[in-house]
Amino acid sequence: MDVLTTTAHSSSYLMQLEDRFNAHNYHPLPVVLTRGEGVHVWDVEGKKYFDFLSAYSAVNQGHCHPRIISALIEQAQQLTLTSRAFYNDKLGQFAQFITEYFGYDRVLPMNTGVEAVETAVKLCRKWAYKVKGVPDGQAKIIFVEGNFHGRTLTAVSASTDPDCRQDFAPYLPGLITIPYDNIEALETALQDPTVAGFLVEPIQGEAGVFVPSDDYLPKAYALCKKHNVLFIADEVQTGIARTGKLLACDHHGFKPDVLILGKAISGGVVPVSAVLSSDEVMLTLKPGEHGSTFGGNPLSCAVATAALQVVADENLAENAEYLGKIFRQRMARLIEKRPDLLTLVRGKGLLNAVVINDSEDSQTAWNICLALAKNGLLAKPTHGNIIRFAPPLVMTEAQLDECCQIIEGVFGVFGQS
Repeated sequence: MDVLTTTAHSSSYLMQLEDRFNAHNYHPLPVVLTRGEGVHVWDVEGKKYFDFLSAYSAVNQGHCHPRIISALIEQAQQLTLTSRAFYNDKLGQFAQFITEYFGYDRVLPMNTGVEAVETAVKLCRKWAYKVKGVPDGQAKIIFVEGNFHGRTLTAVSASTDPDCRQDFAPYLPGLITIPYDNIEALETALQDPTVAGFLVEPIQGEAGVFVPSDDYLPKAYALCKKHNVLFIADEVQTGIARTGKLLACDHHGFKPDVLILGKAISGGVVPVSAVLSSDEVMLTLKPGEHGSTFGGNPLSCAVATAALQVVADENLAENAEYLGKIFRQRMARLIEKRPDLLTLVRGKGLLNAVVINDSEDSQTAWNICLALAKNGLLAKPTHGNIIRFAPPLVMTEAQLDECCQIIEGVFGVFGQS
């Protein structure tokens, strides 16, 4: 295909350009975005949309939040990167700020969410050998079915999704996979004295916003305490106020031994992730045993500090809790009207999903998302028959009402002649 024959800078041209020169590892909706502000984005032709994906919950604070962008510009004009070969004047302040913000002893900053997952896995193994006393080379970590922790080899080794795993073997050893939301399975797996950690998403976002039973997480945490196993919470997607609390684990009143954060920790401005834990866990790492050239860089530290301050100052957790209840009530009424099309709505805060009454390999959810985009709202299917709805947490009640009207309008007539 000769992409140069298409009109320059049109959506068609830019999609063809990406298709021709970029790896085909994503299947995006046919919308080319060029600008964002708050809860809205615009395509290159100037069409305005409500963003109901928030870059997979990385843009909780809204697109281009002025306070975060100001922090970015100010720091970018001063110093962006030193590497960890030297101290910089922002990392220590950020480390104090984020540990006090979440209530932990220490932080290990990285860049992407999956890097933070890798960091947590390494920390868990190190702790197993240096503190718990697991024999060298025998440490195990428990994961759950349906998880999504990224796409590195460690993450895909723990995954049960064929699309993630196929053709990437051999897989990392020492990983145990058990059913999600199954306390009995966890209790059985914890009988193995070489188990060092239990790594879990409090709500499985990528799997379709699966919310476990109310008592699952606190019981799992108690079992981990009983067996001297680290409870590791992957809150890359569920954290930073997305579910109506600062952390999803806060709904259940406990603090994970190891906390994994990413995405909205920077408001979607630069890649920032973090692992937080106790002195006992974190100080098992010595110089040279883990690191990142960009991890803890001054630019990221300044941006992440501003982004987290916005979450607190603008009460985004409380807003997510309030609007999430309204959204699920509206969707529940919609399901009553279209039981032929919709099965259920589930979620917490402003992390929600509706399940389409169709098979996973159908095109129904995809076609609904195309219809939503045509009407000015962007969402994306996951696992074929599920549509995830996760707008920026700065959304107002009036804006949510407008969005619900769009969704209700599309679902109300979809598939009807």
